[in-house]
Amino acid sequence: MRFDIQQLTTGIHDGDRRSLARAITLVESARDDHRDMALTLLAGLDIDRQGLRIGLSGTPGVGKSTFIETFGLMLTGRNLRVAVLAVDPSSARSGGSILGDKTRMEFLSRDPKAFIRPSPSQTQLGGVAQRTRDAVRLCEAAGFDIVLIETVGVGQSETVVAQMADLFVLLLAPAGGDELQGVKRGIMEMADIVLVNKADGDLKPQAQRTCADYAGALRLLRRRAQDKDGFPLAMTVSALDSTGLEQAWDRMTELAEWRRATGIFAQTRAEQARHWFKEDLRSEMMSLLTRDPALQRRLIGLEEAVARGEMTPAVAARAALAPLKGA
Repeated sequence: MRFDIQQLTTGIHDGDRRSLARAITLVESARDDHRDMALTLLAGLDIDRQGLRIGLSGTPGVGKSTFIETFGLMLTGRNLRVAVLAVDPSSARSGGSILGDKTRMEFLSRDPKAFIRPSPSQTQLGGVAQRTRDAVRLCEAAGFDIVLIETVGVGQSETVVAQMADLFVLLLAPAGGDELQGVKRGIMEMADIVLVNKADGDLKPQAQRTCADYAGALRLLRRRAQDKDGFPLAMTVSALDSTGLEQAWDRMTELAEWRRATGIFAQTRAEQARHWFKEDLRSEMMSLLTRDPALQRRLIGLEEAVARGEMTPAVAARAALAPLKGA
């Protein structure tokens, strides 16, 4: 695939979804020449455009795709432009995307104010594709007001999505008290809003009880500097009959506006930028190690030595870096 950087930049600033899709393909590419082009593209984007980044995670079967579609349609109905970066599990064999969220959000994918991009996680920590944050930046530059980042599932590694989102929403299903113990404390501590989905029909009373359980658990957590009075909070919603979604959106915007007014919003984004600078620096250093043929042979030898038990991983890692330190 050929890429014209100037044409892509112009198309993105004009809000052209085809240009945006091609640009995301470029930033996701692992080819060195494509990565250089992607960096040029990202450097030339309008940095004044900022959308609201919402990270969304939830247990399998909670109805994330149904929620995102219903929630997204509600937002586009308010004349907001919505981008969804739905990170799919990757096939260990091909590296390709398995679930195909676009096929699970049929109505939202046809909405001219929406953009949905399934992206294979490529075994990255937390199910967040390595270049998802670059895709978020592209969506903002294309003028999308809301960027929803859906992760694969729940685990300690969901801190990755929290490092690129302005708000973190945890979606849960109605469950018994024992299920409360199954949600890791770290996830609860990151959540700004806990939404108990499927609060409809026979499950509604159970959803309300579950919501009360989580509301009690949230009150026991230490309050964070970025928390407005009353946050984090738990609410019930139903993606099936669209109840509670407008109230949930009102609370999201309430928290986001408070963080903007207090300077916490800008401070958090600055801290996230520092974090990703360090992560990219580590990635580039590893890339430099593997590009040099002599160093690559040395790494393979050290790796085999570790596998045979002749060296500890820590000693081998220091030995691998010895040539760079002049040792």
